[in-house]
Amino acid sequence: MTQKLPNIAVLGATGVVGREILNILQENKVEYDSIKFLASSRSAGSVIEFKGQNYAVIEAKDDVFDDIDICLASAGGETSKRFAPVAAKKGCVFIDNSSAFRMEKDVPLVIVGVNDEDLKNHKGIIANPNCSTSQLMLPLKALDDKYKVKRLIVSTYQAVSGAGLKAINELTDNIKTNLVGMPYEPSCFKYEIAFNVIPQIDSFVENGYTKEEMKVVNETRKILHLSENVKISATAVRVPVYIGHSEAVSVEFENKVDAESARELLKNTWGVELRDDISDYTYPTPKEAAGKNPVYVGRIRDSIAFDNGLEFFCVADNLRIGAALNTVRIAQKVIEMELY
Repeated sequence: MTQKLPNIAVLGATGVVGREILNILQENKVEYDSIKFLASSRSAGSVIEFKGQNYAVIEAKDDVFDDIDICLASAGGETSKRFAPVAAKKGCVFIDNSSAFRMEKDVPLVIVGVNDEDLKNHKGIIANPNCSTSQLMLPLKALDDKYKVKRLIVSTYQAVSGAGLKAINELTDNIKTNLVGMPYEPSCFKYEIAFNVIPQIDSFVENGYTKEEMKVVNETRKILHLSENVKISATAVRVPVYIGHSEAVSVEFENKVDAESARELLKNTWGVELRDDISDYTYPTPKEAAGKNPVYVGRIRDSIAFDNGLEFFCVADNLRIGAALNTVRIAQKVIEMELY
């Protein structure tokens, strides 16, 4: 019997990530029976062009989920908390891009190509990990499978687009005022972001880390099913880059490892592209990652701090692998595995 194609909805369709979801739905040629575009009452009635057709944006209300099989949501945590349980009760698989459900025990937190089997345990809600966690998982999963992670230290250098459209505009305005010597009062960030770096993303918690840093710690542990014995630490920094998060990664393993073997392993890892040849200054930068799907990895070297350790640098488009791309990939995997 031929599988019925799903009815799909995109919640938050008019936002930065929502629009990227639409682009990737087209790029990946996702098949569906019908599609709806949902947003708040402010955006309801506006028109979205998709695959050569015009669609009116529909206000998100309980009843719009009556005939939806899969919803790709990127409308913020409060909106997800409001609609995800409603959608799930109606039989819709709600793929959520916010942090609302990531650490819930019964909600799979999934990076496609890393822990697809966890999708089988969903109860109507599936969480998409934080952007900085997401790009790390593809290379780290391959390394963990072979060498077994013992300790992990991550420093992230995150683009302003991770904070939304207002943050993108703030960087532009801040640069312009700086260049003409005018004062600037930031609103998205605690300090000016132009020609600066800010060692804070999200609010601080009791242990002195930020929520963003603890997301990397907790989400990595959940996705890779790591025990509490694996020690993880993160520092998250906002940098004046529009698109593309970068990460400096130090990892210690249980098993013996060397840079050359790790390089060969990652060269053959799905979703990863190696950019690693210091003889001609080949290493990844966020500018080259923007608009592309792979996680770029380079600067792979044996650690001089750990006996069985590696250092590497990874870069990815945070709006894609860190958000929209993985959301769409989850939807495709749910369809492929017939989990809706």
